[in-house]
Amino acid sequence: MKPYPTLLYTLSRLRWRITRPVTLGIRLLLVKDQNVLLVRHTYQPYWFLVGGGVKRHETLQEAARREAAEEVGAQLGALRLHGVFTNFFDYKSDHVVVLVCADFTLTDRQDYEIERRAFFPFDHLPDDIAAGHKRRIREYAGGQTGAIVEMW
Repeated sequence: MKPYPTLLYTLSRLRWRITRPVTLGIRLLLVKDQNVLLVRHTYQPYWFLVGGGVKRHETLQEAARREAAEEVGAQLGALRLHGVFTNFFDYKSDHVVVLVCADFTLTDRQDYEIERRAFFPFDHLPDDIAAGHKRRIREYAGGQTGAIVEMW
């Protein structure tokens, strides 16, 4: 793990403990041929779906497209809602919107905070994938239809 992003993440967690914010995030199920694209950050020891926070005055679609371009250099086509989830980890009231995109292209561009990106088959996910992200992939791979609203 790289020290600068790790320090920033640690300081953010301290700020969240004090302020207990309400946050909105976006995650993407980027899928091709029964595989999902996952990223590994430089400051956390798990695999995650691509995504991040929604900025002030930014639509969900804008946030999804920005995060995909920043993190993995992806240009996205059509987006579909998978679900909206709530998470109370790290002292936040965090709400996460998960979108599905099967129409995207990747470039070689990758953000400094992304250590690795890789495609994984739905039935052979890495052991060290974050639990909520694994649940979202399993729902999608299991044929879940209609938007889901539940805990992360």
